[in-house]
Amino acid sequence: MVFLLALGPNQGTTQQTDEEKRLRELFLKSREKMEIVPSPTPSPKPTPSPAALRHPFHPASPEAASPKSAQPSPARPSSTQAEEVPSPTVSPQPVSAANQTPSASPIQRESPAPTVKKKKHWFFFGKRDDDDSIVVQKSGSEAEKDLVPAPGAGDVRWQYLTPGIRKAIDDARVTRNRWKYVIVHNSGTRQGNARIFDYYHRYVRRMPNGLAYHFVIGNGTSSGNGQIEIGNRWVRQLNGGHVHSDYLNYISIGICLVGDFNRDLPTKAEYEALDELIRYLRRRVGKVDGNYSIVRGHKEINPRPTDCPGNRFPLNWLHRSFPD
Repeated sequence: MVFLLALGPNQGTTQQTDEEKRLRELFLKSREKMEIVPSPTPSPKPTPSPAALRHPFHPASPEAASPKSAQPSPARPSSTQAEEVPSPTVSPQPVSAANQTPSASPIQRESPAPTVKKKKHWFFFGKRDDDDSIVVQKSGSEAEKDLVPAPGAGDVRWQYLTPGIRKAIDDARVTRNRWKYVIVHNSGTRQGNARIFDYYHRYVRRMPNGLAYHFVIGNGTSSGNGQIEIGNRWVRQLNGGHVHSDYLNYISIGICLVGDFNRDLPTKAEYEALDELIRYLRRRVGKVDGNYSIVRGHKEINPRPTDCPGNRFPLNWLHRSFPD
């Protein structure tokens, strides 16, 4: 009995050791067959192309359609890889309008643009709020006193001043003592008319009121020979744009004869139409300082050098026909 008790522990120890050796060998063999599998990493999210941004109905990519499926399931990283811990995404909590402060709000709201209160102006018996300037208009009787009445055709038989031309000249609201000069020009071109010159002055010379002259007399090319055309500046009684002086443009009527009178002479019809027009206009505008309007060629009155109305234009005839 004593002998068996003495052998029992040693025998159990031997059997346990052999079992551990067997398990160790099995573990070593299984470890040789083991492979290190790297943990999956999330694939980068594709950046949408500019075309997809421009077209709101562009079909979305599968990643964009299902963002949850694009994220891989978390896995334990292997010992050979550095562990990446993504920063947690915190969704903003809704904040009530009463407790929201500018510093705590994730979105800075744009304040509405201040409304500018329109100034109101009062003008005598009613209010006016469309313009800051006050226009003082004269009464009807006072305004009529400043206008020159049309003298009428009289007993003169006009050849080039047709009834329509005379009516248009008479209908203009001519102010007394304004038109001191009548200035004669040539167009410098062998053809043309009021419409062509108006286009040139308005769109090439950039003159807002268009045709620089008050009247144009044709030479038979683009309009009738001796035909008188009335410009907008006479109808509306606007300043001329035919000389390089604002003051002279305000007090002088401009008449342009179509032609280049450095090479040619005016036609006979142009002479006769100019004679009729100047005589009628001098009566129409009335006397200024007791005298009829002074008639001059452009180069006789313009402060800047010019050869208008041309070196071949007979200024002596003009002076004899219309003395001061």
